[in-house]
Amino acid sequence: MAAFDFGIKVDPDLFERQIKEGYEVKVSEYLRQGWEMFQQNIGEFIGFTLIVFAISAVSSMLHGGGSFIFSSLAAPLYAGFGIAAFKRLSGQQLQFSDFFKGFNYFLPLFLAGLAMGLLVAVGLVLLILPGIYLAVGYSFVMLLIVDYRMEFWQAMETSRKIVAKQWFAIFWLAIVLGLLNLCGALALGVGLLVTVPVSSCAVAIAYKDIIGLHSSDW
Repeated sequence: MAAFDFGIKVDPDLFERQIKEGYEVKVSEYLRQGWEMFQQNIGEFIGFTLIVFAISAVSSMLHGGGSFIFSSLAAPLYAGFGIAAFKRLSGQQLQFSDFFKGFNYFLPLFLAGLAMGLLVAVGLVLLILPGIYLAVGYSFVMLLIVDYRMEFWQAMETSRKIVAKQWFAIFWLAIVLGLLNLCGALALGVGLLVTVPVSSCAVAIAYKDIIGLHSSDW
């Protein structure tokens, strides 16, 4: 997929089972597997997390323009964690360059990040609860774009509909991962080098368990 392709429309029937029948959310299992995945490629995960932190730090020093630069890069960078996890989940060897393959899906990821940020912000400003509902509902958007080459709006709606079936269970997963990263931040910030990749792997593992991997080439 070219970086500036909008993505494709995917047959919605592929997600009918998850939307109609539901699924089980195994929070502790996702965390356990996420930790194991991190340990198997600890150098690569920490190295990429350091690069993400460095880009964030440099962007913050650029004042107004810096926040726009990082917001444009954030979604492809986050998707890089997902692609790395997908490689390991499919039994493939992980290369450090795989973390940057999120930029192959730049336009739909950027548009999704922009749209999600706007809708969640509006929801939080209006009544708070709609913003929280959408923030949790969009948990799998980036991974759907990468896995299906899906266009951004369909990815947002597909994620929301799937998550809605077990919203409170996914919300609990988000709370646990948030607390994990809070602990990482409290450990002088150094702990985030572990908790960020572990939590990202856990979300990718949850995606595979709930939706299943569609592609084998990301």
